[in-house]
Amino acid sequence: MQRRVSLAVFLPHLGDSIQRMQGTAIFFTSDPESVPTTLLHNLKHNKVLHEWLVFVHIRTEDVPRIPDDERTEVDIIEPKKIYRVALRYGFREEPAILKGLQSLAQRGLSFEMAETTFFLGKSTIAKTEKRGLFTWRRELFRRMQKNAPSAAEYFQLPPDRVIELGTQISV
Repeated sequence: MQRRVSLAVFLPHLGDSIQRMQGTAIFFTSDPESVPTTLLHNLKHNKVLHEWLVFVHIRTEDVPRIPDDERTEVDIIEPKKIYRVALRYGFREEPAILKGLQSLAQRGLSFEMAETTFFLGKSTIAKTEKRGLFTWRRELFRRMQKNAPSAAEYFQLPPDRVIELGTQISV
């Protein structure tokens, strides 16, 4: 949370000096008001942005199911360049991300899947020598994290279209 950058602060700094490449980049974010850290990492290391940027926020609602016609919300941040999308699911639904993204065509946002790259962030808990009262809990979470399926598997994203950018967290 401490490293988050507001979209309102970040977007005016994009400018025309950043190299753009063809296609769509979909960045998943837990906070729709902030720049996804995967975008910041990609920009820092690769110094390039796709021509279309889509920030996807997945919301699980307090109802069992969401009707298909209420599943998507689209905010146009910069026409024909940057979009913010919310995909809503009920707590009893499996998130069908590709189907949700395809349904965006009804709202005027469609893209070619062959030219789309999904950027996922992965945070891992770093092993540390620091011992403490809750060392056992940190180790338990590390092991659980290793056994958990990746976000790409969970969201059933095409493996050849996914780039996973990781960070290590020391606690």
